[in-house]
Amino acid sequence: MKLIKTEDAVGCMLCHDITQIIPGVVKDAVFRKGHVVTREDIPVLLSVGKEHLYVWEKQEGMLHEDEAAEILRSVCQNAQMDASKPKEGKIELTAQCDGVLKVDKEKLCRINAMGQMCISSRHGNFPVKNGDKIAGMRVIPLVIEEEKMKQVKEIAGETPVFALLPFQKKKAAIVTTGSEVYHGRIQDKFTPVVRQKLEEYGVEVLGNTICNDEPDMVTEAVNDWIKKGAQMVVCTGGMSVDPDDKTPLAIRNASDEVITYGAPVLPGAMFMLAYKGEIPIMGLPGCVMYARRTIFDLVLPRLVAGERLQDQDFYRLGEGGLCLSCEVCTFPNCGFGKG
Repeated sequence: MKLIKTEDAVGCMLCHDITQIIPGVVKDAVFRKGHVVTREDIPVLLSVGKEHLYVWEKQEGMLHEDEAAEILRSVCQNAQMDASKPKEGKIELTAQCDGVLKVDKEKLCRINAMGQMCISSRHGNFPVKNGDKIAGMRVIPLVIEEEKMKQVKEIAGETPVFALLPFQKKKAAIVTTGSEVYHGRIQDKFTPVVRQKLEEYGVEVLGNTICNDEPDMVTEAVNDWIKKGAQMVVCTGGMSVDPDDKTPLAIRNASDEVITYGAPVLPGAMFMLAYKGEIPIMGLPGCVMYARRTIFDLVLPRLVAGERLQDQDFYRLGEGGLCLSCEVCTFPNCGFGKG
């Protein structure tokens, strides 16, 4: 930057805020750093006592904060995202649709470790709505080395730091197990809870089959719903390790691959996820029926967004996997599920 007379500053870019103070009326920046001075600005600048100004002097190998912020945007913005105009080296990204935010944590950490810039975002693997702010980024100094921003591009590579997986139109079926429900000895209170959670994400529930505790009956019900077009099947009941709880066996028999039986999440430790082809089959532990938030709330959005989960996705849930069962539930604006 360089110091010049205010009268000579037309067309130059300010390197700092210009504050105007009128006692009892205002104390605020009349011009922000980065503002390009016009001829009409000169009297105002002189009236606030600025006879000289620090302005940005273009130097070879240096980028203005807004130019550098655009580079940060280019390595962060992905499909289904809108970007704000750069202002004082800052840009924000917002969601264009409902979906699940994905964050490349390694890239994010490496870029932030470079210093003189920052990228901050919501937690990944959680749902966002159309119009939600999902990330913000800014360059700290007014100017920054062009070489440093080239390194940012190299870290990012071909894939942006963020991705937004839109929710897909899914069809699901519910298979309720338990001889006590099958024979009408007790009312089925599990299915309505599952149906409500599925419909929260726009999932069409094709129907519900009630089975006794025989695993063959449960397996047949799962396969029957898949033949009828179900794109995910949710099984309830009989998920513990007791000898008479045979739903896990039924899910194994109906699937091609079991991802997990058990997860480091409370409530929800006895959750099961398997796949028949690309169709997820879930076994829900009893806690989903009565606890406000469980592992089902962490997994369901990702499945509706079309993500195929692996065992590592569940191992990572240990940190943050303890729901505190707060008197007033603020999920997802809490620590549950955020490692």
